[in-house]
Amino acid sequence: MEAFNALIGQIGSFAWGPIMIVFLVGTGFVLTVGTRVVQFRRIGYAFKLLFSKETMGEGDITPFQALMTSLAATIGTGNIAGVATALAVGGPGAIFWMWITAAVGGATKYGEAVLAIKYRQTNDKGEKSGGPMYYCWKGMEDKFGGNWKWLGGAFAVFGFIASFGIGNMVQSNSVAAAMDETIGLSPVISGAVIAVLTALVILGGIKSIGKVTEKIVPVMAVIYVLGSLFILFTNAGKVGMAFGLIFSNAFNANAVSGGLVGTVIRMGVARGVFSNEAGLGSAPIAHAASKNDNPITQGIIASLGSFLDTIVVCSMTALVILVSGLLTFDANGLMSVTDELTGAALTSRAFGIAMPGFGSFIVSFGLMFFAFSTIIGWYYYGSKCAEFLFGLKSEMPYKWAWVILTYVGATIPLGFVWNISDAFNGLMAMPNLVALLALSGSIFKWTKEYEEKEKLSA
Repeated sequence: MEAFNALIGQIGSFAWGPIMIVFLVGTGFVLTVGTRVVQFRRIGYAFKLLFSKETMGEGDITPFQALMTSLAATIGTGNIAGVATALAVGGPGAIFWMWITAAVGGATKYGEAVLAIKYRQTNDKGEKSGGPMYYCWKGMEDKFGGNWKWLGGAFAVFGFIASFGIGNMVQSNSVAAAMDETIGLSPVISGAVIAVLTALVILGGIKSIGKVTEKIVPVMAVIYVLGSLFILFTNAGKVGMAFGLIFSNAFNANAVSGGLVGTVIRMGVARGVFSNEAGLGSAPIAHAASKNDNPITQGIIASLGSFLDTIVVCSMTALVILVSGLLTFDANGLMSVTDELTGAALTSRAFGIAMPGFGSFIVSFGLMFFAFSTIIGWYYYGSKCAEFLFGLKSEMPYKWAWVILTYVGATIPLGFVWNISDAFNGLMAMPNLVALLALSGSIFKWTKEYEEKEKLSA
């Protein structure tokens, strides 16, 4: 078992190592240039499209519900624990590189959603199924000929395995731990409650998931952001200092000479990708279910994901921690953390200091809702991977396995589960990025045609 765990650790190190980080960010950069920065040029139009009748067509959920479902799966522990870890290990400069990752990640999500709508299929139940499984297969065959189903199958295998870890047991464990720490509720009880609530949502399928996520995601995000803004407003004199630390540490001369810059960039990019999942291929599975027949408009909507997840929510976490006074620096500009706090504990302490008596509850309950939304969002991703691999007959067994493991995850230590889910979560990116780069020319062509047509009709 130790040898297997070591092997998984090596796979995880590669999957989140320098080569893959360059691959992830590089793909985003290529798509950003090729689409002429569509994620920022079209940001106003993206918000308009969320509720526009222009986007309505065949599908299972509204474009807004598709975006909320994708955000439900991405706004999770990474926004609270991941940002704190990036700060503690990489320093404030890591946040700058997290922003860079999110900036180019918007183009990645755009490209993913364009391909998801273009190559989605209708299954025997009349539901839409799409995502990397299908554009790695059908898209590559259209472009190059031959049989590429193996590439879609590779993504489906990685996504299927990762879903039970990063999307299920890890999240229920985080909720149970937060409940235990906040109100002293036993993980056995909280695990059972989470499992029952999960069952009530997912048994209704994607339409039920969409109805829940369109309500829970905006509410939980707004509460978290408003709480953060209140803290920043009451500490307004320190906000400029926080931004100064972020920018100066990102290119700090001492850090460069000491070799820390590698850690700064690596932590920022890795945590940024972990937070918004741009390039991993998860979000386009949700966007493929959208009631939208136009790949370009759904892509524009999808590009909002990285902005809302990382630029908005993650930034709130980082700034609150920096103004809290918990972090100090030595003469070389390297960071130390009071009481060696990291992860969610660091974020909770920072909010508690900045907003005594209530701040820590914002983090604890935010973590609970973020993690629960991730559970139901990732269920859909995993179920579609299972459908691709085993057909519709896998739907009900997968649902019950999901509910059972949600309870199990809340009640057991998860060291090994963390390792295997981290590894396979990273491996998902490989076939997805190959297809994105290979089909990028088509994405650019369709984008240009749409924008030229739009101008003619304007």
